[in-house]
Amino acid sequence: MARPRIVAELGRPETAEETASRKAAASQRYRSSKTFRNLIAALIVCVAIVAVVILGVPRGTPPDQPEADVVAAAEEASGAVGHAVIVPDAPEDWRTNSARIEGGAWRVVYAPASGFIRVSQAFDTADDWIARELGGFAPTGSETIDGIEWDVYDLASPVDNISYALATDAGSDTILIYGDTTAEQAAEAATGLGDQIRDLREELG
Repeated sequence: MARPRIVAELGRPETAEETASRKAAASQRYRSSKTFRNLIAALIVCVAIVAVVILGVPRGTPPDQPEADVVAAAEEASGAVGHAVIVPDAPEDWRTNSARIEGGAWRVVYAPASGFIRVSQAFDTADDWIARELGGFAPTGSETIDGIEWDVYDLASPVDNISYALATDAGSDTILIYGDTTAEQAAEAATGLGDQIRDLREELG
């Protein structure tokens, strides 16, 4: 028969209740320790997975999307609408983001060094088309560029990031140059459109 365990602190054998309490406390400490070790192991596994994902993803910047071919897109658009569409002569350092027909208009979108510029030719437009595009703003002046008189819209409060615009008619169509841009950049976009607009006025007048 096993002799009762002598507890030094008590100077006597443990009672059955004390033995049970001691074993229960030891078991609790073991379970807590095991839970903590499991938590640490799980964290290590998670960190390892994240590291594998990060290291496994290819690095480097994605390739730039090719610029839109305005001339080719304009030829296709002209065939679709049955008459010529304008081809802006933008500076070489302006990126051409898109050139297509959308929402009843031929639109070319440029990205200069800052901001953006849309050059739009709206077909058979309603009288309020410009107002709808520019949030109801009225012209603030006029300017002649390349022999064409343009209405100037210098928006005091930008609408949809549009701060400046130029507009003129091209027969039954309307030409609108607008965006988050300056007067100088808008004038650059309008330069070279004179002959094309005069031809459209003859064709569509």
